[in-house]
Amino acid sequence: MPSAGLRKRVDAIRGRPLPHGILGDCVEVVDVTDEHELLGTQWMPLSCAGAHDWEWCPDPASPPGPAEKTFERPGSCSAPPITIYAGSTCSTIGWSYDDAVTQARETLALGEQRALEEWFMREQLCEMATGNDLTPADGAVSIAQGVASLEGWLAEAYGGQGVLHVPAGAAALLGCCRVVELDQGAPRTLMGNCVVLGSGYALNVGGAACTQAPAGEAWLYITGPLRIRREAPLIVPDTDGESVRTTTNDRFVLAERTFVVETACCEAAAIRVKVCPC
Repeated sequence: MPSAGLRKRVDAIRGRPLPHGILGDCVEVVDVTDEHELLGTQWMPLSCAGAHDWEWCPDPASPPGPAEKTFERPGSCSAPPITIYAGSTCSTIGWSYDDAVTQARETLALGEQRALEEWFMREQLCEMATGNDLTPADGAVSIAQGVASLEGWLAEAYGGQGVLHVPAGAAALLGCCRVVELDQGAPRTLMGNCVVLGSGYALNVGGAACTQAPAGEAWLYITGPLRIRREAPLIVPDTDGESVRTTTNDRFVLAERTFVVETACCEAAAIRVKVCPC
């Protein structure tokens, strides 16, 4: 084998983000043109109240139904911004500003999805599922039972198709039980709910106190449809000279972008499942 000094320098191997994460086909991703949207958003949710039956000619012998029709006021939902970044540093000797920018950009491109999923589980899903922990008193259930319980809750609470949030480490279990199959490239259940298989969901927290699941168990969530707003990646600093720390002759460059994750009806449900074949 030739010595290291004789080896030819080649381009690095570029990676590709996981295809079924939170920035995949299950979620509408909007590249914003109005930077004010990156300060956070607020909206009046649609279709988050119930519909009711009304009998025109009730049978006098039947128990009396409602005397008046029900009118429900729409609520209000909001979503905060979160900035995901990747930092790159090295000596300026043999490492240019363009090299540093490429390193930071590629690190962000491959890692932003995982970081966003981790933040979303820790800061949003846990809170939205407060009061909707479907885990039975006996403890964690099989992954098929867990999906069934979550889908039942969503069907009653929302009535439309939504999104299951599952740690990437449980993906194979969903496939072996045929709970989830690919439908036009996106993982979906028989009910039509899309499935985010998130590496960041390995954070594995949930419940009222947002605590980690015991070993051998995982937290699964379900929500209504998601929409994510994001800006184009920013490079900081944007000049060669500003990237150099003269005291150490090292170069520092950041790539970062801000996201806003919006969830229909701003509500979720959670359940603990056993991470084993069903």
